[in-house]
Amino acid sequence: MSKIAHRIYIGLLVVVVFITFIFLVFRGMGYYGISMEERVYHPDHLVLKPSGVLGHGMGILGSLLMIIGVASYMLRKRLRSLSRLGFLKHWLEFHIFLCTLGPILILFHTSYKFGGLVAISFWSMVAVFLSGIVGRFIYIQIPRSIEGRELSLNEVREMKTDVAGIVRDSHNLDEESYMILVESIKKKIELYHKNTFVRFYWKYKDDRQTIRTVKSVLRKNKFPREEFKEIVSLVKNDITLNRRIERLDTMQNLLKYWHVAHLPFALVMFIIMVIHVAVTILFGYKWIF
Repeated sequence: MSKIAHRIYIGLLVVVVFITFIFLVFRGMGYYGISMEERVYHPDHLVLKPSGVLGHGMGILGSLLMIIGVASYMLRKRLRSLSRLGFLKHWLEFHIFLCTLGPILILFHTSYKFGGLVAISFWSMVAVFLSGIVGRFIYIQIPRSIEGRELSLNEVREMKTDVAGIVRDSHNLDEESYMILVESIKKKIELYHKNTFVRFYWKYKDDRQTIRTVKSVLRKNKFPREEFKEIVSLVKNDITLNRRIERLDTMQNLLKYWHVAHLPFALVMFIIMVIHVAVTILFGYKWIF
């Protein structure tokens, strides 16, 4: 999948989630905005209540989307026979899409009424959704191959480019300009402060100064506009890689802890969901079937 096709693919998934949410908000605004007692007399009650045609349907569809989202990603990740069926990162993106759209439908299925055993499943779902956002943030901090495989520290280091060397080989730089580039681009190892946030702040300032210095050298040597942009982009890429290298161990450990916290909530959610569905069927709520 090309970059343009991938962006269109992601854009379509986002649009589907956004439009679905907006439609359900406007469709049920008058119903969800009144008290539980008044809803019985609302003309949309038979449609939007949890056992109504639309309300019940959203519960079924939302549950199926989450089950498919979790099962498909887990199977693709664990079965060697599926390893050639698309890139893992694309499966993860589809998993995130289904497990975002599913909870939205479940939310409207409940008609904002939470109670009993089902409430545990709902809040577990919320915990899974929120922890999924955190997990996604941690995931993208760890460098990966185009297939989605986690890269080792040595592989990440090999991705770094010798920007100063590239510039020197392609243009006649004076020794002073070359040394300025070397000193500004090379990875700094000073520990600015023991506090993580303070260290992050000073490292951020240092990186911004590096970019300004590089731009100044390129302007001084009158680099063409296209080459100027390309070299600045390489410098920014190296800065990003330096940051990821520095926190690679931390992010890998956080991802392990995240799995330990994420999985129990998901199991609780699905177990109670199964109980809820079984009880619903026993009471004769079979939707349109």
